[in-house]
Amino acid sequence: MINLFEIKRNENYLSIIILVIRISIATLMISHGLSKLNMLIAGGDIQFPDPLGVGKTASLTLAVFAEVLCSFFLFIGLATRLATLPLIITMLVAVFVIHGADPMDVKEMGILYLLFYVLLLVTGSGKFSIDYLISKKNRY
Repeated sequence: MINLFEIKRNENYLSIIILVIRISIATLMISHGLSKLNMLIAGGDIQFPDPLGVGKTASLTLAVFAEVLCSFFLFIGLATRLATLPLIITMLVAVFVIHGADPMDVKEMGILYLLFYVLLLVTGSGKFSIDYLISKKNRY
């Protein structure tokens, strides 16, 4: 029976949980990013906020970069900590700038994504990742 008050950490269990979080959060974010990628590829008039003042096309491109490419890196566990940085920035802008005046129920999803990205920034990608294989290879 599992002791609910045990404070020791099993590294394999922790890495499995991090893997599940990485794959889940990356898959969910990629689904958001693909609709933006389609908007970018379609051309025509882009209807996208420009919260940083860099232009609608540049703002959309930055969002696609974070939501699709960086999420893919999270999915495979490559450069995980680095990949979380654009995602954290994207969520901070979404929550506090784009939806800053909106009620909490509108911001809630962005805050949850933000919390998971901060968690992955702190923990890294775990044992079941390309990062782990690279770091293991570099140790010898």
